[in-house]
Amino acid sequence: MRDFISLKDFTSAQWKQLLSLSREVKGRASNFRQMLPGKSIVLIFEKPSLRTRLTFELGVRQLGGDAVYLDYQEARLGGRESLGDVARNLERWFDCIVARTFSHGDVVELAEQANISVINALSDAEHPCQAVADVFTLSEKWENLGDKMLAYVGDGNNVCTSLVHAAALAGMSFTAITPESHRPSVSVEEDFKLLSINPKATYTYTDSVEGIRGADAVYTDTWVSMGQEGEAQDRLALLQPYQVTPELMSQAGKRAFFMHCLPAHRNQEVTDAVMDSPSSLVFEQAENRLHVQKALLLLLLAPKELDRYLHLEKWAAWK
Repeated sequence: MRDFISLKDFTSAQWKQLLSLSREVKGRASNFRQMLPGKSIVLIFEKPSLRTRLTFELGVRQLGGDAVYLDYQEARLGGRESLGDVARNLERWFDCIVARTFSHGDVVELAEQANISVINALSDAEHPCQAVADVFTLSEKWENLGDKMLAYVGDGNNVCTSLVHAAALAGMSFTAITPESHRPSVSVEEDFKLLSINPKATYTYTDSVEGIRGADAVYTDTWVSMGQEGEAQDRLALLQPYQVTPELMSQAGKRAFFMHCLPAHRNQEVTDAVMDSPSSLVFEQAENRLHVQKALLLLLLAPKELDRYLHLEKWAAWK
């Protein structure tokens, strides 16, 4: 695997190896400090970012590499020159492109045109880096994910799509709880069936918040994503019944966790009482973005070095 565009591209072996190395990196960070000497990445961002930008920049530097940030928030990617020309320039200077874009097609085209690794750091269609960190966070809480159910409440957006993929690869069941007009793409159910490693795991869609019953983790995201500001009032009115409150959480499993990819609009999609409760994992999710992305960079840019360093033939799926 050279690129990281979508979890739909993953095999179960690659998934397990990414989570395994994430645990190694988090638990033994000092052992990996010089695994990427001389390597450099470029961050091309059309959207603002706190967690994604900082964790990639810090992560590659902690591994001995370097990062350059390229701001495309004013001039859209491909506007000044073609994506192909951008890719062919960047591949001569860098080892990896980390792209945070509006169009998913732009990330795909960068990967097709560039002879270096491309990572999807968010597009309007998917957010795979976030989803891996989220399921990694849950794996730290539960030894076995195969009997767990993740419920997503609110707007069936890019985060929801990637969570479906990640849940399937982890063997979890997934319930999407959204208005019919904002349900996840119908294709994600087929994705779930193709990716799931657990024949007993299920994918369910419902427009009723009663679907949260029995959930082991409850996840929500902002109701108004970047680029949707013109729809804000309509979205807030439509999605208000899907606000995650203590009352709604009480209908989930007795020890259900709350999750959010951040930034959160407090007291819109989630109340302060839930966001700041002992069941909230939101800041653990944010922390784990760093560890998972360091593992991802290592697997994409230095799989052979991992073998030599760790004396293990466990990264073969990434070679």
